[in-house]
Amino acid sequence: MEGHRLRIGALAWSSSMLSSGSRDKTILQRDIRAQDDFVNKLAGHKSEVCGLKWSYDNRELASGGNDNRLFVWNQHSTQPVLKYCEHTAAVKAIAWSPHLHGLLASGGGTADRCIRFWNTTTNSHLSCMDTGSQVCNLVWSKNVNELVSTHGYSQNQIIVWRYPTMSKLATLTGHTYRVLYLAISPDGQTIVTGAGDETLRFWNVFPSPKSQAGGETDSLLGRIFMEVKLEHHPLEELKSDDSLGLMCIELAAFALACAMAG
Repeated sequence: MEGHRLRIGALAWSSSMLSSGSRDKTILQRDIRAQDDFVNKLAGHKSEVCGLKWSYDNRELASGGNDNRLFVWNQHSTQPVLKYCEHTAAVKAIAWSPHLHGLLASGGGTADRCIRFWNTTTNSHLSCMDTGSQVCNLVWSKNVNELVSTHGYSQNQIIVWRYPTMSKLATLTGHTYRVLYLAISPDGQTIVTGAGDETLRFWNVFPSPKSQAGGETDSLLGRIFMEVKLEHHPLEELKSDDSLGLMCIELAAFALACAMAG
């Protein structure tokens, strides 16, 4: 697939549609069933597109950029329908709530450190939480109304939050460099994190729907149960020199999470 002039730093799936964000400041929409390189080009960011996420109903695409902007596009637009400029650093971390339509979370970089919540239905900024460190990733649990954030400078940790109070349920430590990648297993119970310390770590974080229905408490919350050492692929080195390598690490992490869930 061709179309971008510079490196691709973000990908997001919507059914058969693959969206890619690039340092060339554009987002390309590709229908993998078609022979065309891309079906739409979305322009609006003034710097590299570093975050992309489709909503659960596949109607809205959120994009974050190194221009400190968060944009929302509908499935047919070539210009952003919503623009949010409150972040003061790059917006890489983006997550849509699976529990409430139009609820969007975004996280800012080192100079920002905040997780912000937005209602895209009413075009309103709901709240802001200063986490104290760079927000690298966000993911929402589908089983409970909680979310996970991973962080870089200066904490290099993983935090589980209860929404909407944003009370901390767990702080997961062990990585010694910024936690660059995060994926969740299909059953919604396990997360896998990848960091610049050359490790992938698997954590039991969220309860199963069955235990929730029975009122059980998961005693394994936040407990790491596997660590994978990436001897020949230091993530911090790949971050600066090999974007493709980073994307491969992210995909490998997700595949491993799926395997563990199965």
